[in-house]
Amino acid sequence: QVQLVESGGGLVQPGGSLGLSCAASGFTFSTNTMSWYRQAPGKEREFVAHITSAGGRTIYADSVKGRFTISRDDAKNTVYLQMNSLKPEDTAVYYCRTWVGQERWGQGTQVTVSS
Repeated sequence: QVQLVESGGGLVQPGGSLGLSCAASGFTFSTNTMSWYRQAPGKEREFVAHITSAGGRTIYADSVKGRFTISRDDAKNTVYLQMNSLKPEDTAVYYCRTWVGQERWGQGTQVTVSS
């Protein structure tokens, strides 16, 4: 079955960096657009970034543009999110998302930016 498993979250100080991974299985990863979303406490889930298949075109939310980088390794069925210059407002649960017949989500990984 389709599985998305995020990892790499944790506690980091403002200005720091963190890298997230999402390992995928159960579908043809290389042909799927992969996305990252996040949900902060008391807020709706919001789009962070996505990367298309093949050419790997990327799109970012304005709030993370220039600080976050999404990438993919089709040989490892994994999508990454490198987060630099982190701010307290980046604190959220980060989710991996794709579409395989329907929306598919991972379980999420907590990122906390605090001093």
